[in-house]
Amino acid sequence: MIVPYFIIIPLLAAFLITLISSDDDRWAIVISILAVIILGILSVIGFISVSKEAIVYSMGGWKIPYTVCLVLDPFSSFMLFIIPLIGLAALLYSISYIRHLSKSWKYYALFMLLITGMNGVVITGDLFNLFIFMEVALFAAYSLVAYGGKAEEFEASFKYAVMGSISSSLILIGIGLTYSITSTLTLAKIAEVLPGQNPVVVNWIGAIFLAGFGLKAAIMPFHAWLPDAHSSAPAPISSMLSGVLIKALGIYVLIRLFYNVFGLPKIFSDIFLVLGGISIICASLLAISQWDFKRLLAYSSISQIGFILLALGIGTRMAVFGAIFHILNHAIFKSLLFFNAGTVEMALGTRDLRKMGKLGKVLPITSTTSMIATLSVSGLPPFNGFFSKMIIIIAAIQAGFFQSAIVAVIGSVLTLGYFLKVQRHGFHGEKEFNEITNVPSTGMRTAMIILAILCVCSSVLIIPGIKDVVFDPVIDTIINKTEYIQLVLGR
Repeated sequence: MIVPYFIIIPLLAAFLITLISSDDDRWAIVISILAVIILGILSVIGFISVSKEAIVYSMGGWKIPYTVCLVLDPFSSFMLFIIPLIGLAALLYSISYIRHLSKSWKYYALFMLLITGMNGVVITGDLFNLFIFMEVALFAAYSLVAYGGKAEEFEASFKYAVMGSISSSLILIGIGLTYSITSTLTLAKIAEVLPGQNPVVVNWIGAIFLAGFGLKAAIMPFHAWLPDAHSSAPAPISSMLSGVLIKALGIYVLIRLFYNVFGLPKIFSDIFLVLGGISIICASLLAISQWDFKRLLAYSSISQIGFILLALGIGTRMAVFGAIFHILNHAIFKSLLFFNAGTVEMALGTRDLRKMGKLGKVLPITSTTSMIATLSVSGLPPFNGFFSKMIIIIAAIQAGFFQSAIVAVIGSVLTLGYFLKVQRHGFHGEKEFNEITNVPSTGMRTAMIILAILCVCSSVLIIPGIKDVVFDPVIDTIINKTEYIQLVLGR
């Protein structure tokens, strides 16, 4: 039974790092990378194992709904693959990047706690333990945002903690209300019982969860914490926050609750459409006005989350495919962009695009990979972002949501606009550089190259035969509430 190891392995790694590491961080690096590689292998094995069914692990031998259960289904195993994928790239990037801040094992222990919490949220089958694992991930995230020890980082971490506490309080209230009307915390059992409850009460609970997890996902207007947190955090942590955290703690839970538990009532699909459209347009307009490279990327993350939410609001099979594909694509190209920003900041000592210039000569790999990531996030072929955005736009047109299709097209054009600004001023400006302060290490260059290759290679997932194997089981799990109940409860 591999299911509990998704939690045991990163938690054990965090414990071992704390136990055996001294002033040197070498053991911490080895343990972290080894743990993440094992998690990646297990996620692939798990995905193959659950292509047509779910693996349910009941703690203590008790039966549902009287037990704490862990559920591995195609959707959760898909997310469990993305987490170590980006985690491994971030760790490779971190080896030298973090050493210029602090040569300490504490970073890697917190990193493993972050992965433990995210894995726990994805794999848990009940609401309260979802809350517990979410808090574990957030505790690590707050600490890692402030890891550099600068005043702006402490301020960003404090703002993140305050907003996180508000959202966690809302979620805890929603959990209490859910238990009061269903007498269970198991998600599948709640889904089975909920249709017989007062729809007004159910809608109020859904609204509370939407606000709480909407804050975690940084959907507008619940986004206030994200620009500071993502721009102030160390670059590899920014990549984890944007690439996987806001999806594991936000988007994933919203999909699981509103599709598999609530059955996507029309009122919430309409809200998803509205909030998705607002996030796409408003965040893009805010990104255009930014000169801080990482802050621009932070607003871009909000905009890209808007594409996913818009697709979830459409709710057709093709739209859900586009949303899931974009979750993967965004994790790849946005993590790469944060790596690019971190490399430039370390080399030049600035994140201000106006103080950058011609970097192709001194940072050739960074410049090349940033161009690939720019084309990907802007939705240009043959890069991965083009295909997921195209699927979302086609799904909107097929479903008759023409306004949403127009919003997605405008959002893509605006994205291209502010990333052309990044390329024009940040990498192809007038200022010449003959030498730089800090040359990116082999690990940093390797992480950027791997993600740049994935920006191209992941496009093949749209090919029908490959898509059927990779995405169809995930889509089936999401859109079929009854099947999810049967998979978990076994009937």
